[in-house]
Amino acid sequence: MTKPKRPRDPNQLAKMMIDIATGEIDQPEQSPTVQRASKAGMVGGPARAKALTPAQRSEIASIAASARWKQS
Repeated sequence: MTKPKRPRDPNQLAKMMIDIATGEIDQPEQSPTVQRASKAGMVGGPARAKALTPAQRSEIASIAASARWKQS
């Protein structure tokens, strides 16, 4: 199935979104590569968190927080 072209008009776009949500138009399927990557991401994060010690998780979190609050 080909991906339907996205309308530029906001009203037509809203109608298309409603049609997809109600099942009147089928949503385009994702490629197998995208599906595989999505599943890997859902599995990889919790597995990584399980493998890390609390001290390692805390260190990673503090590095991330400092990066978020870093002044440019």
